[in-house]
Amino acid sequence: MTGAVLGPDGLLRCGWGESADDYRLYHDTEWGRPVHGDAALFERISLEAFQSGLSWITILRRREGFRAAFAGFDIAAVAAYGPADTERLLQDTGIIRNRAKIEATVANARAALDLDGGLDELVWRFAADPARPAPRTLAEVPAVTPESAALAKELKKRGFRFVGPTTAYALMQACGLVDDHLADCHARGAAAGQRPT
Repeated sequence: MTGAVLGPDGLLRCGWGESADDYRLYHDTEWGRPVHGDAALFERISLEAFQSGLSWITILRRREGFRAAFAGFDIAAVAAYGPADTERLLQDTGIIRNRAKIEATVANARAALDLDGGLDELVWRFAADPARPAPRTLAEVPAVTPESAALAKELKKRGFRFVGPTTAYALMQACGLVDDHLADCHARGAAAGQRPT
């Protein structure tokens, strides 16, 4: 499946959006739509980091568990987590129990607290040009772009972890900084006007 796929509801979607019910809902209602707010972006950065090396559906199905484990992704609350919290989270079956990723989430919360202007302002500086041509097939969707490489570099410079260029690009796609819905997908254009005014 490389182009848009016709779903049972008669709507054309990016192929991955038809591979499971969870994906269909996420594709249709969330992926590619602009996400603003420091806590919301911190959640997405954290989930993308946990996804590294795993299927996104694994993360999607544990999302509520992650929200419970990380205080609703309240940045100040997570930044205050200490070694006892890490050990507690390593026993939490509602999340991915990976010490490096748990510690990175706490470190990222601390880094987010130190940002002048906040996480929203920093991330959205790297939004892609909305005039970029729409991909017609999944093969035309890049894994990394100059913008994602620059965002990853800036986040790392600020002390963030698990934020390489591929992870940064997945974040950009998920949060509407770029619209990678295929040209024929019914959700194409949901991120129109993605650059904040």
